[in-house]
Amino acid sequence: MTTPSDPAPVGVLIADDDPLVRAGLTMMLGGDPGIQVVAEAGDGAQVLPLVDRHAPDVVLMDIKMPVMDGLAATEALRARPHPPEIIVLTTFDADEHVLRALRAGAAGFLLKDTPPGEIVAAVRQVAMGLPVLSPAVTRRLIARVADSGQDRRRARAAERIRLLNDREREVAVAVGEGRSNAQIGAALYLSVPTVKTHVSSILTKLGYNNRVQIALLVHDAGLVDDQDEREG
Repeated sequence: MTTPSDPAPVGVLIADDDPLVRAGLTMMLGGDPGIQVVAEAGDGAQVLPLVDRHAPDVVLMDIKMPVMDGLAATEALRARPHPPEIIVLTTFDADEHVLRALRAGAAGFLLKDTPPGEIVAAVRQVAMGLPVLSPAVTRRLIARVADSGQDRRRARAAERIRLLNDREREVAVAVGEGRSNAQIGAALYLSVPTVKTHVSSILTKLGYNNRVQIALLVHDAGLVDDQDEREG
């Protein structure tokens, strides 16, 4: 029994063209009292009106769907003011479509064979505004996905980096290296609240939603060496 002081359950929209996948995810998430599946979509074109109608906190988004794929739906949603958080569902993690969804502001991705408990935990995490993808995993993904437009992307990233002041640039690089706020503070002799302020400023200046996008940007700009890649 809930009381007025209990937090509202996390509203989730499941978008997948396979009805069996949707049913499985609905059953899995429905077993958690802190999560409520508010709607299901069989293709990306259904996602936008369902988001308008149900205002979910989190969307579990399959990449490959008919009519409008999950990538296009992700980009459309994240371009809106106050969009829901998005977790991409995929069969293969080393996929350029996953990387593009992350650049658009998805909070992370999950393989479809991810254990149920991890999916529930991921939904709860992104609902709190935390990405489910560590910078170390992000960097491995970048390294494994060929990018034919690397030079052009590097030039664009360098231009965006110039929007940041020197301290913000240092913080952004540290985020790209996979450091926590506490680790960044220790390395740069800053308090954790000050690091949080700098991260918020970076997100605002770049028009970003999460730290994953910062990590992608500094990688694109060539500010993090691949040889430094390590497990988080």
